[in-house]
Amino acid sequence: MKKFGAMRALLVALMLMFGSQAGADAAKIWKVVSPSVVSVLPTWPGYTKPGFGAPVGAAPEGTGIAISKDGYILTAAHVIAKATEIEIRDVNNKLAAAHLVFVSAETDLAIIKVDVETFEIEFSDGVPEIGSETCLISNSFGLGLSITCGVVSAIGRKNIGFNRTEDFIQTDAASNPGSSGGALLNMDGFLIGMMSGIFTKNTDTNAGVNFAVSGSLIQKTIVLAKMVA
Repeated sequence: MKKFGAMRALLVALMLMFGSQAGADAAKIWKVVSPSVVSVLPTWPGYTKPGFGAPVGAAPEGTGIAISKDGYILTAAHVIAKATEIEIRDVNNKLAAAHLVFVSAETDLAIIKVDVETFEIEFSDGVPEIGSETCLISNSFGLGLSITCGVVSAIGRKNIGFNRTEDFIQTDAASNPGSSGGALLNMDGFLIGMMSGIFTKNTDTNAGVNFAVSGSLIQKTIVLAKMVA
């Protein structure tokens, strides 16, 4: 019994130590990366302001990621596809008008532009390891930016059925309507993917099986956007 008690105490101490470290990492990621993430506010057809008219099961808002210092923002194509107007709201609740400059329905990636300086996110150079920790900064349910964390569940997911061209990172980091376009990050705060879809049977709420467009496919699409600009 004494040995069991000592082992249990050691396990609890290790859990507390690693849990505390994970929390510290997430806090650091939020501090460094949240200025590079914005809420995306589309105005839907038939309405005069954002926040109304979103399809059933969708949030009235989405998320975006600054990919340059001069106002270019990556988001999910389905967030802004039918928008008559677009605004963004940064982590400090400052609003700015945006306009669409590129859309790829095939990959669910789009780029919008604001006429203000933005905080460019940094991309990861490598492919994330399965089982590695990851955090998502997104505008879940249109409530404003927040951070959730989990692990990379799988990489290279294809033929899921969301988009014609797919290269997904699967994660259990909580994602909900409004998270589309959110920044999936490694524990160094580098971008590894953009949240695109939730795999669920009955509702669009988080079920722990969420899919982010890989950083590799994002970068290829950005190159294509520059070519057609």
